[in-house]
Amino acid sequence: MIVPDAKDWTWVLERPCPDCGFDASNCAVSAVPGLVRENALRWGQLLAAGVIHPGRADPTVWSPLEYACHVRDVYERYDQRISLMLTETNPLYPNWDQDVTAVTDRYEEQEPGVVVHRLAVAAETVAVRLEGVSPADRQRPGRRSDGAMFTVDTIARYMVHDPIHHLWDVRAISG
Repeated sequence: MIVPDAKDWTWVLERPCPDCGFDASNCAVSAVPGLVRENALRWGQLLAAGVIHPGRADPTVWSPLEYACHVRDVYERYDQRISLMLTETNPLYPNWDQDVTAVTDRYEEQEPGVVVHRLAVAAETVAVRLEGVSPADRQRPGRRSDGAMFTVDTIARYMVHDPIHHLWDVRAISG
């Protein structure tokens, strides 16, 4: 997975993704919970179709199972980050190295059904949290360890791109 560095992450919020087409610049934060739920549903459909499995077709590209594990973790991590933003003043999020997590948590050895179930639970958790954010609290700030600054509004719209994009990735590698 290629992740933009801290200097250029804002493109996600400014223009459509050239790959998956998601456009966070035209996405209201109030739409994110529905997008999250729809995304979780799609992962469940991929599981039912037998698409979520271990094994990389290309050693440089995650398998469908690794992508599903990552999306589950995105929902869990971003729920934690949003919770911190709503309860603390300008929190610094704990660092997260996504590639190290994939190795240390042995994404390739996890059970697809369990992964997709936990993905759905995590998606619902973050969706409910976002639905409960008042308009005034949408501007509460938080920071990543690399210096990237977010508000609840921007982190929600930034976050939802990742799972949407990874559905596109899995469909691209699965044919």
